[in-house]
Amino acid sequence: MLKKEKISLVLGGMCLVLSCGIAIQVRSISNVGTPSSLNTTENNLRDAVLRTKENYDNLYEDVENAEKLLERERNSATENNEELSNLQKEINTLNTQLGLTDVTGKGVIIQLDDAKSVTANWLGDPNDMIVHDNDIISVVNELKNAGAEAISVNDQRIVANTVIECDGSVIKINGEKVGAPFTIKAIGMPETLKNAYRYGSYLYILENDYFLEVDFKTSENVTIPKYTGTYKFNYTEIDQ
Repeated sequence: MLKKEKISLVLGGMCLVLSCGIAIQVRSISNVGTPSSLNTTENNLRDAVLRTKENYDNLYEDVENAEKLLERERNSATENNEELSNLQKEINTLNTQLGLTDVTGKGVIIQLDDAKSVTANWLGDPNDMIVHDNDIISVVNELKNAGAEAISVNDQRIVANTVIECDGSVIKINGEKVGAPFTIKAIGMPETLKNAYRYGSYLYILENDYFLEVDFKTSENVTIPKYTGTYKFNYTEIDQ
């Protein structure tokens, strides 16, 4: 976790440097304004973005490799020690509860998209034909109430500190921008999770009153990726 926080700081610094570079490049565009200079600036910006993404991918791969190595070392250390083995099982359980591991199980998969067509006599607000952040939040909450043990939206794991918010024409989840269509996955008892699509549920209202596209199906093999962010506690203190 500490290494992830260090990498987050590094990435934050890189993004700050990139933002400053973009601001300088945009100012250069306003000063020069010729087609050739615009093309050059555009190419430079594209290269800078690609380099930053490549650096991020490399750092993320380093984190993944370090976690795999740590897991192997833990397994090796606890192999012949019952006390440590039980402690490792407890750690694995806690990581699963925190959303820090990939999980697979039976559940439901929901496809939620903006409205494609409406009836001729519908006089509602055009904004109601679009999936908003509060729609995602409401669906996620209904899945939780229906007993979902793990949830993801467009492969963004929903955890205790997940923030779902509107960001222009897209939605940000865990700080990452995602757009329609939205694939919402939930692991749990399918028969119970179906309550999230019952008559009068939020999904039912979105589909039948606002004409949003909803596809709800059960599955015996739902895979939900782990949360890749970091938990930060600024105000919570552990009682000793």
